[in-house]
Amino acid sequence: MGIFGRKRRTEGGSAGRHAAPEADDTIEDEPYDEDSELSDVSDGPFDVADFDDDGVPRIDLGSVKVPVPDGSQVQVEMDPETGGVRAVHVVTEQGQITVSAYAAPRSGGLWREVSTELAEQLRADGAKVNVGRGVWGLEISAIVGDVALRFVGVDRPRWMLRGVIAGPQSEAAGAVEVLREIVRRTIVDRGDAPMPVRTPLTITLPEAVAEHIAAQQQEG
Repeated sequence: MGIFGRKRRTEGGSAGRHAAPEADDTIEDEPYDEDSELSDVSDGPFDVADFDDDGVPRIDLGSVKVPVPDGSQVQVEMDPETGGVRAVHVVTEQGQITVSAYAAPRSGGLWREVSTELAEQLRADGAKVNVGRGVWGLEISAIVGDVALRFVGVDRPRWMLRGVIAGPQSEAAGAVEVLREIVRRTIVDRGDAPMPVRTPLTITLPEAVAEHIAAQQQEG
């Protein structure tokens, strides 16, 4: 399943830490058409209540169960102030993937709001941004210095799943499909407790991973 370790925030975590893009950066995407038919995506991502075991290896992070492709590594990013888990990243040859789930309205529609705000923030930070149409609706591509970013979001009743991959521009074409496949096979456990919209669903680590992180902290 890869190597578990503490990871400092990288390019995919905060748009404001990126350098300005090169003038000749290009992104090839179709413009988003709000009236276009979207692909049938009934095969995922899944709500835990509707999921039957398919034998795919996943790391269980409590609120999300994320597939880990062969040859990839899992890196845990800790919050130095709280000591809790800030994010868990799946590092592939195409780039670093981060999948996060949030509380959402039963009616859905949260990703459209979030993606609009995200695109505006990226542009304000100097990124070259393109909003296109993917298998679940809006997708955001951005070029920040030498880094290519791709964001996807999926709305479901009571939760929203967001995935992002950050990697070299040379891997951008393949990175999109790697990200979509991981998002498609992710399982979300929203829980039944009421919580405000946009609240991040809590990440918990498997016991073996938590023990490994604790040992690293004691050594360091």
